[in-house]
Amino acid sequence: MVEALLNEIEMRRSYLSENDLIESIYFGGGTPSLLPTVDIDRILNKIYSLFKITDDVEITLEANPDDIERTRLKEWKVSGINRFSIGVQSFFEEDLIWMNRAHNAHQSENSILMVMEVGYQNLSIDLIYGLPHLSDENWIKNIEKAIAFKIPHLSCYALTIENRTALHSFIQNKKVPDIDTDQQARHFNILMQRLQAVGYDQYEISNFSRPGFRSRHNSSYWQGKNYLGIGPSAHSFNSESRQWNIANNALYIEALQKWELNYERETLTPSQQLNEYIMTSLRTIEGTDLLWVEKNWGKPASGKLLNAAAKYLNGGKATICQNKIQLTREGKFLADGIAADLFFD
Repeated sequence: MVEALLNEIEMRRSYLSENDLIESIYFGGGTPSLLPTVDIDRILNKIYSLFKITDDVEITLEANPDDIERTRLKEWKVSGINRFSIGVQSFFEEDLIWMNRAHNAHQSENSILMVMEVGYQNLSIDLIYGLPHLSDENWIKNIEKAIAFKIPHLSCYALTIENRTALHSFIQNKKVPDIDTDQQARHFNILMQRLQAVGYDQYEISNFSRPGFRSRHNSSYWQGKNYLGIGPSAHSFNSESRQWNIANNALYIEALQKWELNYERETLTPSQQLNEYIMTSLRTIEGTDLLWVEKNWGKPASGKLLNAAAKYLNGGKATICQNKIQLTREGKFLADGIAADLFFD
């Protein structure tokens, strides 16, 4: 797999333009924390040899709590990893068991302490709300625990049920309760209120940070910057098209062993490019910039977008500040639906 990754990096060195400086490198899921440090070094060395990297590049490693221990943390620091995203999900044992997580509640807390003790300052954890059995009281305790640890960045997601998963089957067969959307909305509101009260910025619908700790990598997606994805299922974007690698590991490796790429590509029409911008920008604290729309898609497009947004502006779900359409707290509950309603044909 690592050899295949290295081959793909080599083959796709020209995907980004010479003007695209690499500001962030992200080792994402699966579980990259299982990868031997020597292989992380090989991948980073290849990237550094082929691309222009900023001096303050953000290098994130996704890690499960049960993979984190001091020796590896020190090795990762030497490798250049300077940010962690830890899949905590919950500080309660019953939640982790229900989600079939490999780690326990003690490891959830201990992994955070170890990361901080080794000297990492840039840290994010994931929390999940809206589990059928998760009470408001325990959700508040999860939030308070994260605040007490002084976690600089939180990514918080409502539980979603994917088709053809074990959980979907359990719900269909009434072995576990279905999602309660009212409960999820209540948990989301609790989350926004509490984190705002202690100084976190909700800079994107699901992401909260202390000042100076926004995820540079995730922000690039929402700002519509070009990015290159390496590995099975990895997606790439160059403003004009999206492409994604084959999801099957064996077929991915087989192709790269022959120095071939196995992927699909979608060329975006101007309307699709605009819809992409609306979808991502509306989720952010900065909002959708009407002047940017006018500059890139023309004044008629900007005017049409403003007209389409009028009902949300008049209904208190959005506001306009410095020519940017921004969702209110009430609007954030409906972000996906509002974005879809503003899309161009």
